[in-house]
Amino acid sequence: MRTARNRNFDLTRLAADIKAWGRELGFQRIGIADTELGAAESYLLNWLDRGRHGEMSYMKSHGTRRSQPQEILSGTVRVISARLDYLPDQAADSEAVMRDPQRGFISRYALGRDYHKLLRTRLHKLATRIESCVGPFQYRAFSDSAPVLEKALAEKAGLGWIGKHTNLIDKEAGSWFFLGELYTDLPLPVDAAADNHCGSCHACLDICPTQAIVAPYELDARRCISYLTIELRGSIPEELRPLMGNRIYGCDDCQLVCPWNRFAQPTSEPDFAPRHGLDTPELINLFSWTEEEFLKKTEGSAIRRIGYECWLRNIAVALGNAPKDAAIIGALKTRRDHASGLVREHVAWALGRHAAPSSLPRE
Repeated sequence: MRTARNRNFDLTRLAADIKAWGRELGFQRIGIADTELGAAESYLLNWLDRGRHGEMSYMKSHGTRRSQPQEILSGTVRVISARLDYLPDQAADSEAVMRDPQRGFISRYALGRDYHKLLRTRLHKLATRIESCVGPFQYRAFSDSAPVLEKALAEKAGLGWIGKHTNLIDKEAGSWFFLGELYTDLPLPVDAAADNHCGSCHACLDICPTQAIVAPYELDARRCISYLTIELRGSIPEELRPLMGNRIYGCDDCQLVCPWNRFAQPTSEPDFAPRHGLDTPELINLFSWTEEEFLKKTEGSAIRRIGYECWLRNIAVALGNAPKDAAIIGALKTRRDHASGLVREHVAWALGRHAAPSSLPRE
């Protein structure tokens, strides 16, 4: 196939057009980076060697595919990085939900439609627009859907800097956004990397419930509530369970406390609006869902990926962290003989918490 590299066109103009087309498609910002990720690769390999990826064995099995884009798509010379804001303005106040132990907290990115397909579809539309201008070219779209160092690439593309909590921060928009990428063989001009503006702030390190941010810019996933509630498929370490409070899917604490998020703007995407009242759900109600209800009410949601068993596991921990209450104890007892040993274990732990008054007050 003849590629766009063989055609004569103004690459600087094309880069500007790509950014304009991206905004027309609903992206808040587009940046362009080269593929040199040496420093990020060293960081990643050191992080893996320390075992901080926990049971996410796939991260190690990918080798250098994350840091060498050409291993994913041969001929890649540039990465078009895209930002899509997701903070829903209709959602209940996060801190108010976390202060109510009768309710469950779900990370705000997961309240609406699963972003993976939406973001990739939009990236494909952008690629089609480029193709209509320059002719056939090589590309591949990603949205947390392959081994890609998306934050390092976005930082190089000028979309923000990687903060001390290891999330990407834009000084004009905070961190409540998704990232997506187009790998391409188009030799576009690259953008300047973003400067770091964390300064002496350490609010994210101080707020982390499980102290998973072990040092500035260093996250131990094995302690992170997002890992424990989403990625981990087995038993949650007992010493970490009391620290999880009522967080049943992900954790936003480090973003909520970040001073740069005072500049964040609510998303205009209707697909990211909360569904089924999951922005402020009652734990007992969630715990009563049958598997069929779980599958129905998480259809099209990122939450479904953890499965029903881990869903009950997470809620059992939250119920164990709630103040002693007859209704909560009654709800837990309905799952005491659940078919899943994983669920039974966490229910037994939760019931044990309520049988030990000295463990109160709870998170």
